[in-house]
Amino acid sequence: MMTIFSIAFNLFILMDAIGNIPVFISLLKEITPKRQRFIIFRELLFALGMIILFNFLGDYLLKLLRVSQDSVMIAGGIILFLIALKMIFPAAKDTTTDLAKMKEPFIVPLAVPLIAGPAVLASVMLYAHHESAGTMLAAIIIAWAASTVILLCSSLLKRALGSKGIMACERLMGLLLTLIAVQMFLEGMGLFLSKMHGFTLPS
Repeated sequence: MMTIFSIAFNLFILMDAIGNIPVFISLLKEITPKRQRFIIFRELLFALGMIILFNFLGDYLLKLLRVSQDSVMIAGGIILFLIALKMIFPAAKDTTTDLAKMKEPFIVPLAVPLIAGPAVLASVMLYAHHESAGTMLAAIIIAWAASTVILLCSSLLKRALGSKGIMACERLMGLLLTLIAVQMFLEGMGLFLSKMHGFTLPS
């Protein structure tokens, strides 16, 4: 259970439901509340399908590309670290203006890449290499369900927390993601060094 919740928490942070609240609200502001909830749930179902697909096919893809486990962990750590930096130090420029001109979003950009983004898919592929299918499915569904609840209540949360509250929550998530990214990078380096020189990092 600890493994399931650990993976689920990592995936939940990467899905960044809290940080995506302003984007979802901006893209759906011209749509009635009832239709908004339908669209959010539909897009999250698309995202869930994409994540589960990568969970089962990711390992075969790594074997096909001949990518080693340590390479994936090192690359994953670097990607997560860069994403964490963006969460902690967000860009001042608002990138949602052009997206807000769209009518009703379909798959892009709400499902992919806002929820099922590259970092989430890469992490799922990495974890699937180590964990059982049942563990991964449970972790994915827990993270997805938590993100779904938050985004379905996005309007209420934005009113309750305000822009500054949401920003504070996102930066806290970014800080936690930084720790996960560094740990993943160190584990990847440990695997690489042990494979190349028979050296193991102290636990």
